[in-house]
Amino acid sequence: MPIVAPSPSSASECALPSDREALFAREPLFAAIEARAGPLPWRSRPRGFAGILRTICGQQISNQAAGAIWRRLSALPDALTPEGLLTLDDATLCGTAGLSRPKASHARSLATACLDGTLDFDLLATLPDAQAIATLSAVRGLGPWTAEVHLIFAEGRRDIFPSGDIALANSARHLFAQETRPAPRALARMAEAWSPARSLAARLLWHHWRHETGRPLIEDP
Repeated sequence: MPIVAPSPSSASECALPSDREALFAREPLFAAIEARAGPLPWRSRPRGFAGILRTICGQQISNQAAGAIWRRLSALPDALTPEGLLTLDDATLCGTAGLSRPKASHARSLATACLDGTLDFDLLATLPDAQAIATLSAVRGLGPWTAEVHLIFAEGRRDIFPSGDIALANSARHLFAQETRPAPRALARMAEAWSPARSLAARLLWHHWRHETGRPLIEDP
């Protein structure tokens, strides 16, 4: 399954105009981010197994490290299919690709769930946001952050906000000039005001934090 990342394009081309209008009306500080940081790259990931596998690579590590692991993993023959991944041993997944042993275990749990029907992506697409998050989180090793990030980047959900993401918390602290980084529950409460465009708010906050920290945008192969 070849994975081709689309070229980044501006948020005005990819986000619904109604989402931008609603978000900027609720919080004008979001409207100024692109003037400083440039057009928002509209990143996406493939639906299904490969997309979640990419998100597993990014659990609790930097984007740069996750991108390096993903490049090695995606170069392995058949690694981006459930059947193919289950044929790979730890020497390959951990040694060659660079996954930690827990992440290799998470990847195998995901592959098994896809093959035994526990995780049905066609059904997932029909579920309300909260139920979709719960369904993905029920797979061992995924959890809410992995589910929410996948739903934003692979499923195109419009109103998802990963409140447990440290980069989002740091960005919100900086953008809103808060003294301390908001805890996940406090950040989730803040984000309630940005509904129904919380996914766009998350993308803009990540974009803002990349700009402020000087970190590069990581494009997947």
